Amino acid sequence: MATHVMGIVNVTPDSFSDGGRYLEPEAALAHARRLAAGGADMLDIGGESTRPGYHPVPWEEEWRRLEPVLRGIVHERLCDVVSVDTQKWQVAARALEVGVDMINDISGGVEPEMLALVAEAGCSYVWMHNRPHAQEGCPFDTMYEETKAGIARCLDAGIRPEKLWIDPGVGFGKTQTQNLEILARLTEYCELGYPVLLGVSRKRVIRHAVGEQPEQIQLASVAAAAVGVWQGVAAVRVHDVWETAQVCRMVDAIRCERRTRDD
Repeated sequence: MATHVMGIVNVTPDSFSDGGRYLEPEAALAHARRLAAGGADMLDIGGESTRPGYHPVPWEEEWRRLEPVLRGIVHERLCDVVSVDTQKWQVAARALEVGVDMINDISGGVEPEMLALVAEAGCSYVWMHNRPHAQEGCPFDTMYEETKAGIARCLDAGIRPEKLWIDPGVGFGKTQTQNLEILARLTEYCELGYPVLLGVSRKRVIRHAVGEQPEQIQLASVAAAAVGVWQGVAAVRVHDVWETAQVCRMVDAIRCERRTRDD
């Protein structure tokens, strides 16, 4: 199955990569159109930055930023899946009323209201592993077990298994070494049996590995996505859609040939 490419649309003034560039609705819509034309079959729209040290905004402000952009993207049906990146059930509820298909929740489902809302709506839901602070050592096994507990919590809340996605949460409460270990062990994470969304594009783990120059960050982000695709993730969440889409096609083609030969 082809790997999905999820394009990022940040409707925020302070995102680490493109804060403020797409804060105005028309600029955000124009960007979403470019991402769709470049190969994004999913779009993820966020109204609150979650960069390191971010300051949460009230749900009313987050929704004010998101509403016109979500309405425009849904109306134009720019891609197969429209996702809203939010931790707040109030925002998620209004986004579902507008017609989004997926809730991308970086909090790990800490709000019971969020899980209940998603279960009732029957929409797709991304559960992401997150923690306030990094653990000592190499906590992949702990992260794996905590993900299984998160999956169980989602299912107990009534979310349908076929609607549930998981995300290892690269960059959230993890050290550089731990982030790299996750990327090296994505095959194991995929074996949990749920589609995996990988979000590593332009994150600190990339910049720490290769430097701060834009071309370095772009190339390394695409390389990290390729590593994820090779190991079986279902979708990659990226800024550089066209470049990543070409790499996904090539890696998917090689993986398909390999599976054919193994069979």
